[in-house]
Amino acid sequence: MIEQIDKNLAQRPKDPEAARVWDIVGKVTDPEIPVLSIIDIGILRDVLVGSDGTPQVIITPTYSGCPAMDTIKADVEQALRDAGYERSEVTLVLAPAWTTDWMTPEGKKKLEEYGIAPPTGSAAVGMQRGPKRLSLAVRCPRCGSIKTNELSRFGSTSCKALYQCANCQEPFDYFKVH
Repeated sequence: MIEQIDKNLAQRPKDPEAARVWDIVGKVTDPEIPVLSIIDIGILRDVLVGSDGTPQVIITPTYSGCPAMDTIKADVEQALRDAGYERSEVTLVLAPAWTTDWMTPEGKKKLEEYGIAPPTGSAAVGMQRGPKRLSLAVRCPRCGSIKTNELSRFGSTSCKALYQCANCQEPFDYFKVH
């Protein structure tokens, strides 16, 4: 059975067979943001290989109702079949809850290059009570200005908000801190 997953960034397994599986499935991309791998976005949590050689891939959705998870699961299973694994198990875990803190620095850079402002600051999981935290400025991924305004709390997907830059006037998605 799965042990408690570390709340920090997931790491490539030390076991050679599990590391091979990690490398295979780590190339699967997010269908909503195709420049990000499931490693970049931080939803690939762990890979285990059973005594019979069956890989178990553990993923966590960015949101519990994320519509992309069915596609990601199917893509992981297909990547493993393509690599010669006849059987595999993809396990979706909701705890601990995903946080933008799990995104890799490379993933955040890819987001910005794609035209989506990456999350700023830390999610501070467990710190939702008490005084309201101040929002950090959201930098425009196109011109770099911090003179931006939130147009809608919900963007093209539930994990993003819609912003507009006051300098270049371009609208853009911002990947919300979660």
